[in-house]
Amino acid sequence: MPDWRKEWFEIEDATYLDAAAQGPLPRVAVQAVAQALEWKKFPHTIPEGVYFELPNRVRASLATLIGGAAEEIAITTGTFSGLAAVAAGLDWKPGDEVLIARGEFPAHFSAWLPMQARNGLKVIVVEPRRRFLTADDFIDHIGPRTRLVSTSLVRFDDGALLDSARIARACHDAGALLLLDAAQCAGAMPIDVRALGADFLTASGYKWLLSPYGTGFFWAREELIEQMRPGPFYWMALEDAEKFHTLSTGAYKMAKGARRWDSAETASFTNLAAMDASLALLLRIGVQAVWEHSRRLTAMMIDRLPRDRFVLASPASADDRGTYASVAARKQENTAQLFEKLRAARIFVSLREGTLRISPHLYNSERDIDRLLAVLDD
Repeated sequence: MPDWRKEWFEIEDATYLDAAAQGPLPRVAVQAVAQALEWKKFPHTIPEGVYFELPNRVRASLATLIGGAAEEIAITTGTFSGLAAVAAGLDWKPGDEVLIARGEFPAHFSAWLPMQARNGLKVIVVEPRRRFLTADDFIDHIGPRTRLVSTSLVRFDDGALLDSARIARACHDAGALLLLDAAQCAGAMPIDVRALGADFLTASGYKWLLSPYGTGFFWAREELIEQMRPGPFYWMALEDAEKFHTLSTGAYKMAKGARRWDSAETASFTNLAAMDASLALLLRIGVQAVWEHSRRLTAMMIDRLPRDRFVLASPASADDRGTYASVAARKQENTAQLFEKLRAARIFVSLREGTLRISPHLYNSERDIDRLLAVLDD
């Protein structure tokens, strides 16, 4: 496989194994930001078409990455925007049930728990029967009142990968919908929203999509978009919005598609120019290459983990986890100390739910894993 590390700035003073927290901007994205800043420094140089062309390019790239259509994608500021769009857009009935899982990322709780008081929803927190959450845990709770399952495709804490197609079949058989949080897999592993069976998919851009903080997207299945309740929308989602200087002040018509959920100031130059460049790079490299490389380094780390002092806190089978894995000290109180020890050695991972989450990317090599293991084994 080609060595893609040259596409990033070399981190000379540290070993960075934390793509699941923040993905470093590649060189092309930094160059795009510099150009966008020049536009703002000299506003007369801003290309007139950039306000619409830039978001449209990003939309098209995201559609290619996930196997959707550009018209089904809204450009947002992060994962939560998609959760909020579904919460506001579905026509809820008192007693409708939303299923989320124990230990899920907090955004799912902050999106759905307030809806209990406001809309009379019942939020059911699914408990995993075994160590890691599985499709069966959700399927066991899907019933006639279930309206939505809201879950991460890859868990943020342990990297567990759900069989979303099985959950989707159970949801649809019961007349329910499936919302997938892809923050920890969009750009990290090949995704086909049709094969996943998803009705909605939402993700942030600043992790595996290698984009700035404050970027993201929301995908909605085409036939569901027009069924969602209308709400306030940014004016660039108007039909013929490109002709804004000639729009009348009379009747406005919303354009078809998911852009009605675009964040305001959609073409935010510094953010979106960088995202556009990073997505183009990902498409050139191929997400499959990211997937294979990251999984190989993760497997190497797991195979050489000193098991007398550490336990794997992620599923053991590569088929049951995403591109990264979490480990913990056998004495739980030692895990936080090891995190600080790694930071002192300039090795950066995440401390999540009492475990060390280690998430390599294409800019990492076997030497980075060697260095990590040398500190852990010391």
